[in-house]
Parts: sequence; structure tokens; C-alpha cells
Amino acid sequence: MVKNLKNLKVVYMGTPNFSVPTLEMLIEETNVIGVVTQEDKEVGRKKVLTPSPVKECALKHNIKVLTPHKIREEYQDIIDLDPDIIITCAYGQIVPKELLDFPYYGCINIHGSILPEYRGASPIQSAIMNGDTETGITIMYMDEQMDTGNIINMDKIDIDITDTYGTLSDKLSIVGKNLLLKTLPKIIADDNWNIKQDDGAATYTKKITREQERLDFSKTKKEVYDYIRALNPSPLANILLNGEEIKIVEARLGADKTGEIGVITAVNKDSFSIQCSDGLIDVTMIKRAGKNIMDVKSFLNGYNKDNLINKKVNNEE
Repeated sequence: MVKNLKNLKVVYMGTPNFSVPTLEMLIEETNVIGVVTQEDKEVGRKKVLTPSPVKECALKHNIKVLTPHKIREEYQDIIDLDPDIIITCAYGQIVPKELLDFPYYGCINIHGSILPEYRGASPIQSAIMNGDTETGITIMYMDEQMDTGNIINMDKIDIDITDTYGTLSDKLSIVGKNLLLKTLPKIIADDNWNIKQDDGAATYTKKITREQERLDFSKTKKEVYDYIRALNPSPLANILLNGEEIKIVEARLGADKTGEIGVITAVNKDSFSIQCSDGLIDVTMIKRAGKNIMDVKSFLNGYNKDNLINKKVNNEE
């Protein structure tokens, strides 16, 4: 039995930037004996093979890194490390029962919502899409299902009206790091919550698909605005304009106005306005295929405005 955090042998499982602050804290406060992350991926138009942010952090600290293709079949190397605890944070694969049952202190997960709301792959995006005003972090024991384990601890934060997926992820990653640091001693002392989730109150999220990136202007302007925020900085919401897919990076709520849904009704100095079900959304920043992000003022300098005004977006014809 471990008596202090410095002697706690940790295997950490995570992949994106969201997971890095927690890993850095664990490296400082515990004995991280191994890191498990997703395989290197091809990135960008040149398809450069790139390690995950978690792998880069681990290698910088000379920590052993494992990248199993299918962890359900390739877990023995993790068991051989003999961890006291396994901590996961946005890893990206389901952990098999053989691993869940192995560590003395169990396997715990850091999840970006207040469970049982928003179980699954896109809890932060879903909270923004749905116009929620608060979210948080839940630390829970892992079981064989997706985000259904008993709750150990949680902390809430407000969602600002200007928060994007990127900014809210950054905030929650710090909340998760701090909450875990506060919670780990309680886990070691067996003095933590172990509360069963209310499955009847559960809601579920899935990975955002390519088809879901297209904006739907039959929704209210606030719903469209929230959707744009939820997909920023990646993968970004998009529209089809004159046969060209244009990604919408930033927008603001426009005037209350009725008109034909999906039509560009105004071209301003720094934006163009698209009709939603109850008013306008003013697009202020975009990204065209193969080009850098630009503000709409710059875009308009080189674009025929006649190809914008009164044009219907998302028109496949």
C-alpha cells in the first residue's frame, strides 16, 4: 500500500492537448512509469507523421511510451509495468477488463462533463452546442461501459457566451489537473466518494461526423452561433457557397429579422449576414480550402460581392 504520492506508480493514458496538463502534474507529483497514447497520425496536406501531444510530453521527460493499435488485444506490456493505478484522460479507446481489474487502486478516468450528462466522445462540444451555461469535470472509477463508473469527485465551471471548444477545453484541462491532484490522496487513503451514477438521467454524445459540420440555418441564430463555437478550432463548421465549401471560424449574433432561410441578406464592411429561423448570424471570420484563416473584411476585398448578396448557401444545385 502506497503512503505518499511520490511512490505511486502511475500509468497514464491520454492523447490530445486536453490531456497534457494532467500528465505534467502527475510527472511532478507522482511516479509516472509509463504513458499509453494513440499511434502517430498523418497531419496536414503533406501528411506528416506526427506524435500525439501526450507522447511528445512523455518523451520530453524520458518516460516509456506505448502506442497499442488495439488495446483490447495489446495490453500485456501495460500489465508488465505493474502500475498501482491507471489514469485515463481522453485516451480514445475502450480499456479492456484485464487492465481495469489489475491495479491496486483501480483505473480512474477524467471526463469533461458533469456525469451522467454527456457520456461519450464529445461532451465539451455538446455542452456548447446545447447552449449550456455550466459544465465541469468528473473523476470516476472505470468499468467496462462508456463513462458509467462510480463517481469519485467533480467540479463545475461556467461556460462563457464567447467560449469555443478550444477555450473551454483549455479551462477544463486545468480544472481536471487540479481536481485530480486534490483527489489522488483521498483515493490512496480510501476516503473518496464512490457514488453510483443515475443511469436514468444519462445523456450520450458521439464523435462529430463530417456530415455534421455543415450548418443548418433552419435553426435559431443562437443555435447556429453555438454550433460554430462548438466546432472551433476543429473541425470547424462550414457552408457551401457558390459550389465552394467555406469553413466558418467566428460569427456574432445579428439582427432579429425574418426572411428566406439560408440566404445572405447583407454584406457589411467586416461580415456577411445569413438568415436563420429567427434572425441573422453575422459571419466575421472564415477559412477557404487550402488557405489560411482570414477575417471577412479581407475576404471581401478579393471577392465579387454580387456572388454573395441574396445568394442561398448550402445549395447543392
